[in-house]
Amino acid sequence: MKGLAVIVLAAGLGTRMRSGVVKVLHPVAGRPMLLHTLDHLRALKPESIVAVLGHQAEEVSKVLPEGVLTARQKEQLGTAHAALCGMKKLKGFTGTVMVVSGDTPLLDTETYRSVVSRHRKSKADVTVLTAVLEDPAGYGRIIRDGGNVGRIVEQKDATEAERAVREINTGAYCFQTDALNKALKLVGSENAQGEFYLTDVVHITAASGGKVTGVPAPRPEEALGINSRVELAMAESMLRKRTNERLMASGVTIIDPAATYIEPGVVVGRDTVIHPGNHITGNSIIGERCVLMPGNVITDSTVKDGSTILGYSVISRACVDEYASVGPFAHIRPGSRLEAGAKAGNFVELKKALLGAGSKASHLSYLGDAIIGRDVNIGAGTITCNYDGVNKHQTVIGDGVFVGSDTQFIAPVRVGRGALIAAGTTVTRDVPEDALAISRTKQSVTLGWACRKREQLARTKKK
Repeated sequence: MKGLAVIVLAAGLGTRMRSGVVKVLHPVAGRPMLLHTLDHLRALKPESIVAVLGHQAEEVSKVLPEGVLTARQKEQLGTAHAALCGMKKLKGFTGTVMVVSGDTPLLDTETYRSVVSRHRKSKADVTVLTAVLEDPAGYGRIIRDGGNVGRIVEQKDATEAERAVREINTGAYCFQTDALNKALKLVGSENAQGEFYLTDVVHITAASGGKVTGVPAPRPEEALGINSRVELAMAESMLRKRTNERLMASGVTIIDPAATYIEPGVVVGRDTVIHPGNHITGNSIIGERCVLMPGNVITDSTVKDGSTILGYSVISRACVDEYASVGPFAHIRPGSRLEAGAKAGNFVELKKALLGAGSKASHLSYLGDAIIGRDVNIGAGTITCNYDGVNKHQTVIGDGVFVGSDTQFIAPVRVGRGALIAAGTTVTRDVPEDALAISRTKQSVTLGWACRKREQLARTKKK
């Protein structure tokens, strides 16, 4: 939007969070709450965004997207003082200034856009985004003068009659630059907190004959500001509900939305079925016609069309190709990939490993730093011994190899295509194509030995 600048207030510590971490860095749906606000504001394409920082400013700066300017509020003297700090970064700007709080992650792009649009259409000096709540406790109340807003009264300064008002201030405003600059110079600190309130700009502007309008949010729950762990959990639940509803509307089946945790950045294809207890986070992409059984944790990973993830598996920064199968109780670690039709079964762990198309590791195996070809059978209990105490080494297994149960590959080692590794073998040298590798001792049988041993033990048993 041309002629629009945004100031985001993110300087407070958030004492009611009872935390050593500044409030705006607390995660909601897997990301710092401040980033949700910035994402929605950046979608408006304003000319400038200024984040006003105070407590833990250096840590907050680290998460800011490129292009967001910063201003420092060295002393937290109130929201009007914070806005004044932000305005110093907007010298020469003459358009609309939107000021929002960094702790309202539920306000979305369309709501912000509607406030700017209504502000400009009404030719107001100040526009306040409001909401009507069943329980307005803790919020500043909107006191109207006819159709316009006359003032905003903070909860601590409100009379009993004012506290009965259910229309509240969300903390998002649009100002004409001249009106904001003029009013900020007149804001005092004669209130219960002894702070310079940005809400006083409303009264100052209205009292001087300026036009102040109030625009109700389309969804009152968007107004939730996060000041406590309880409110943090409420916002998490609302964002999760919003995400799940969007996915279901696009053709995804979510068996129990209340027990399914999907972050907003996740993409899921249609006709995929997601059972309860799945946590899908980060930039994960789930294809079409997949089945995710209960209890999986999938982070920054791709699961392609038609694949099945059986219960209680963990997939992190990995790729599962078409019609592959993972789990149950599998762990697919970063850098791993299952090609089309491959299977990593129960209690199988892959670490920086490629499991080729059609290959199967069905039970109880660890495959680390490995390249495994197509149509390979990995027997139960197979281990790639990839670490020598200092360095990691690679195991390479060719197409069509059969690996018997309880095999150890002492890396670095290569197995040629079509070879057979006998059960119980420790492979310490390369195995040629189509060869048999076996390294177990010859079996001996002593008849009657077990019976004689039992008799011997019985004679020595203490009475």
